[in-house]
Parts: sequence; C-alpha cells; structure tokens
Amino acid sequence: MSVPARIDLHTHSTASDGTLAPADLVRAAADAGLDVVALTDHDTTAGWSPAVAALPPGLTLVRGAEISCRWSGAEPAIPLHLLAYLFDPAEPHLAAELARVRRAREERGERIVRLLQADGVPVSWTEILTGAGGGTVGRPHIAQALIRAGLVATTTEAFGPDWLGERYRLPKDDIEVFRAVALVRAAGGVPVFAHPKASRRGRIVPDELIADLATAGLAGLEADHEDHDPAERAHVRGLAADLGLLVTGSSDFHGTHKTVRLGAHTTGPEAYERIVALARGVTPVASS
Repeated sequence: MSVPARIDLHTHSTASDGTLAPADLVRAAADAGLDVVALTDHDTTAGWSPAVAALPPGLTLVRGAEISCRWSGAEPAIPLHLLAYLFDPAEPHLAAELARVRRAREERGERIVRLLQADGVPVSWTEILTGAGGGTVGRPHIAQALIRAGLVATTTEAFGPDWLGERYRLPKDDIEVFRAVALVRAAGGVPVFAHPKASRRGRIVPDELIADLATAGLAGLEADHEDHDPAERAHVRGLAADLGLLVTGSSDFHGTHKTVRLGAHTTGPEAYERIVALARGVTPVASS
C-alpha cells in the first residue's frame, strides 16, 4: 500500500460554517496537492455523501466531524472541540447528541441576533438562515451578516470583544467532553482533541484533563494548527509523547471565512495510519 504524502485532517464545508460546498471542497483539496483530506463539519455528517460523490481521482476522503464539547471543571465551563474520525453516523446515541447540539447552536444564533437587533444592529435571522444554505448555523454566519451590513470589515473583527467574541457571545448546550469521547468510541470512531492549547482563542484546559481524557479513550492531539504558536505546538507534542497519543496537524480550512489554506498544516503518515487502524465505524473512501 502506498503511503499518503500530504494529509489534512480538519476542514469545513457549507454543511457547517465553511464557504465551499462539500463537492467543491474535495476538488479544492485535490487541486492543493493533498492525498488525504478529512471533512469535519461542526456536529454534522451532512456533507459526507456529496463529498464522496464528487471525490476526484487520487484523493482519499476521511469522513468525520468536529464535535462541540464542554468541560465543567471550571466556572464557567470551558468549551472545547473534538475531531471525531471514521465513526458510524447511524449509531443512535451519538447521532441523537449531534442533532441536539445542532438545535442548540441554531437557538443560540437566533438569541444572538435578537440581542443585536435590540441594540439597533440591522441583521436579519431569515437572511442568516438563507446564507447558511441549510448548513449548521454558527457565529461565522452572523459574522458575515455583520460584514454585509458594513459594521465590521472581516470575520476576525466580528469575533472581537465588541461583537461576537464577548459582548454578543452566548453559551450553548454542548456535549460534556467525557461523554463525547465515550460516544465517539462507541460509534467506532477515533477522537482527537482539536487545537487543545490555542490560548489566543480563549481559556484552555489543563494538562491534567487531557491526561484523564487519554485514559477515557482520547486517541490524539492536534498540534500543528494556525492558532497554536510554536511554544504551544511543542507543548502539545511533548504532552502527546508522555501520554502515548498520536499527533495531527491540520489547516482547519473554512474557505474565505479564514485566511488559512488547505494543506497549510498536515498530519504525518504514521498518525494517519494509526487513526485508520483504530477506526471501527466507517473506512476512508479512496478514489482511483
């Protein structure tokens, strides 16, 4: 078996908050010279089928999701994300939790829009839903509405403290992280902690929690990520080595919602092969 050379295990499509449709995303991945790409939309598998149908020759698709989680060991609870790879999408317990989180995300979005409207900000929930195109609605869709209204220039500005980063930020009912790890494992999937030490995003969890998650079934840590500085990447690698966890690197590509390009950070073949070997849900889809 030939070993894949360029592997990007964290991308988003219009099924959640990316700007490329799943079919366009896999074509863009091939154009970027990737051998393997993972589609990991937030809390949904809706993009899997169209991505498989459009898979270009020579590209392998890893089907996954980025699951919205929380750790209640701090007050308030700290939000975090698990990348879940190659799980069975029909497993009823995980499917039900993902559906619940999607509903909570949409309800939060509508509450944020009402807060903005109460302050005289000209945004429309109907317009935001239309912009999401049936995908899981998230704050990036609200950010785009703020850009269209001329109130901010970029998504980064929209996520600043005057807007969605603080003033108009509301919590949502995510999955407790130990339950999420257990659900992913029960569905035959492989859970990897996304950008675990990205302090520029806000509060981060302690190393002790990551050790406990490793005992509970966490398989890996995402080290090479745009939001990790060099010291954070090195720390994640050291922690993974201490805990026997695999290490991934990924672009976290969102299309024009972010400046990072497909393949900007990649995963080594050994880590990829470990993920495939651990998976019991679905298998990677290779196009000849």
